[in-house]
Amino acid sequence: MPQAGWGAAHSALAGLLGALAACFAKLALGADYLREACAAAAAGQGEQAAAAGPCIWLHLVLRAGCVSLVFACNAVMWTFFAKALRYSSSSAAASVTATASNFISSAFLGKLFFGETRALLWWIGISVTLCGLLLLHTASPHSEQQQSEKKDR
Repeated sequence: MPQAGWGAAHSALAGLLGALAACFAKLALGADYLREACAAAAAGQGEQAAAAGPCIWLHLVLRAGCVSLVFACNAVMWTFFAKALRYSSSSAAASVTATASNFISSAFLGKLFFGETRALLWWIGISVTLCGLLLLHTASPHSEQQQSEKKDR
């Protein structure tokens, strides 16, 4: 894979990790998603009253785990973003790729974990962003010969 390909792959992975960190933050600090999930799992087993006590403590442990995962995902995300900056032809390409990947990953993870939906205007906006990203990555970089010709003038 050429250097630019590695930069795009690292940027996309950094965006995904950023979206995962946001999901873990929402689980840890948001509404009682974890408590409701614990109660729903206990109700499915027919132990609704008996599982209420353990769910109180279990969801606190799960929240602490999610906070830890926020920090872990952010640390790994910055590592991949730094690698993307090294391999990309420009910092703009790495930044736009990571941002687009983050938006798309956030949309899918939000739908998967929280049942969120996005408006049509949001999808139009991300489509325009992806078209710009495509132009950014397919534009031919200036060759060394073209740059040396400019210096000679």
